[in-house]
Amino acid sequence: MQSQRQVMIKEKIKECMREKFRSYKRETDNMPFHYRLLGKDRMALFSFIHSVNTTFGTSIYEPVAIALARDRFKVAKTQATPFNQISTDAYHRIQIIIDRLRDPDNNSNKPLEIQEIREVCQIGDLNEVNLTQVDIWLENHENELFLIDLKTAKPNKGDFQKFKRTLLEWTASELARKPKAFVNTIIGIPYNPYEPKPYKRWTQKGMLDPNHEIMIGKELWDFIGGEGSYADLLDAFEQAGIELRPEIDSYFEKFRYES
Repeated sequence: MQSQRQVMIKEKIKECMREKFRSYKRETDNMPFHYRLLGKDRMALFSFIHSVNTTFGTSIYEPVAIALARDRFKVAKTQATPFNQISTDAYHRIQIIIDRLRDPDNNSNKPLEIQEIREVCQIGDLNEVNLTQVDIWLENHENELFLIDLKTAKPNKGDFQKFKRTLLEWTASELARKPKAFVNTIIGIPYNPYEPKPYKRWTQKGMLDPNHEIMIGKELWDFIGGEGSYADLLDAFEQAGIELRPEIDSYFEKFRYES
């Protein structure tokens, strides 16, 4: 029997998928060979799956994460705007950290980096900045912040430096607002595509601190929703898929007979 939380997650997933059906606009590119070989209904389903994959973070993962986090955190929101100021000295310190980590002999030490930024977070001019939105913003009952940047399971390896800069800028902006704040900035990967093998995509030497800046799969979801959340989430997705199957079949059936 499903727990109350599994039912809640399942209904949230179904709600998100139904909204996707309502808002989805299929591409109308003519693909005569594909249509004749595979059928328009299958091609429409393929196009829909591609669209879902592209927006899975905002349309599925983020609302589900917030639904899980509300009972565990004091504040839980998506697409949150970080503080819009960073001191000139903090910006300079971020560049020093990035340059240091370009050396393959140096590894990231996030607690040390946070301390370096904290020491200069209000030194120099406070300049207005336009930072990346925070995918998942959590604040616990001890006022500790957790700012999570959700990424696809296989992000471009060339983007490590950009991801690192985003995390450091979030840290600097929140410390500019409140110098004594406890700020954690994290890259979140919803699942491990290499399971049961370890996740190896983030083995770029040194740029990210694996102990403080990366959460993957079970670790991520159990942190957001508490112990057992990952298992509940997998079960909820499976049950949602079973219950939505007639609606999905009906939705794509109409494409079969398009002229």
